[in-house]
Amino acid sequence: MNKQRSGQILLSVVMLVVALLMLMLMPFVIMVLTSLKTMGEIQSPTFTLFPKVWHFDNYSAALSQGDWGRYFYNSFVVTIVTVLISLVINSMAGYAFARLHFPGRNILFFSVLIGIMVPAQTTIIPTFLMMKQFPFAGGNNWQGQGGIGFINSYTGLILPFIAGSFGIFLCRQFFLNFPRALDEAAQIDGASKFRVFYQIYLPLSKPILATLAIFKTTSAWNDYLWPLIMTNTENMRTVQLGLTVFRGETNVQWNLLMAATTLVVLPLIVLFLAAQKYFVQGIVTTGLKA
Repeated sequence: MNKQRSGQILLSVVMLVVALLMLMLMPFVIMVLTSLKTMGEIQSPTFTLFPKVWHFDNYSAALSQGDWGRYFYNSFVVTIVTVLISLVINSMAGYAFARLHFPGRNILFFSVLIGIMVPAQTTIIPTFLMMKQFPFAGGNNWQGQGGIGFINSYTGLILPFIAGSFGIFLCRQFFLNFPRALDEAAQIDGASKFRVFYQIYLPLSKPILATLAIFKTTSAWNDYLWPLIMTNTENMRTVQLGLTVFRGETNVQWNLLMAATTLVVLPLIVLFLAAQKYFVQGIVTTGLKA
C-alpha cells in the first residue's frame, strides 16, 4: 500500500513538473516553430506544431523589412545607459535608506513606497509634458517653450527610467541584511560614508545588482508605449516598435513577425542565463518572490 501511494505521489510530482515546463516553454517553442512556417501553414484550418518544410530564410526576410540594425542599436543604447545609471542611483539611495540615519528618512522612504503603488500609466502624460517642456532642451527657452524638448531623443527615452521606487526598495532590503558591526569597524578606521559604500558594500552587492539589472533590462528592452509616444522618426525606433512593420492594414505576416520576435527575445535569454546565479541569490536575500 505504501509503495502504491509513493508511486502516485511521484507520478503527481513528475506531472506537475512537466506541466510547469510546458507552461513556461511552450509559448517560446510555438513562437520559434511558427517563425519557420509559411503563411499557408499558419493560416491552415488544421493546426500542426512542426512545419512541413523548415524555412530558415524567414529570418533574413524579416530583417530585410525595416532598418533592424538601427532598431537594435537604439534599444541597446537606451537599455544599457538606463541600466547603468539606474544601478548607481538605486544602489546609492538604497544604501542611504538602509545604513544612514538622517532627519526625514522614514518619510522619504514612505514616499518611495507610494511610487511603487502608483500605476505607470497614470504618470505618462505628466512625464511627457516634463520632457517636452524641459528648459533649454530641443530649442526651448528657460520657460520650456518654443521647442520640442527631449522628444525624439535618447535623453527623452532614458531620463524617466534611470531611477525607480522598486529598485530603491530592492537595494534597501538587501543592504539591511549586513551587520551593524561592518559600519562601526569602517567608522573606527576613519572611512567616509561614500568610501564605505564604494569599497565595502558595493563589492558585496553583486547578487542584488544583477537582479536589478535583469529587471531594468527587461523593462527597458520590452518597453513599447513610451518609445511610441516619445519618437516620431524611423531612425529613433526601438525593436519593439520595429515589430510593427509586419502588421499591415488587412493582414499580419505572422511567420516574419515570429522570426523577428525570436531575435528580439534572444538578448534577454542570454542575459538571464549569464546572471542566473546572482539573480537567484538576490531574490533570496531580499525576501522577494520571483
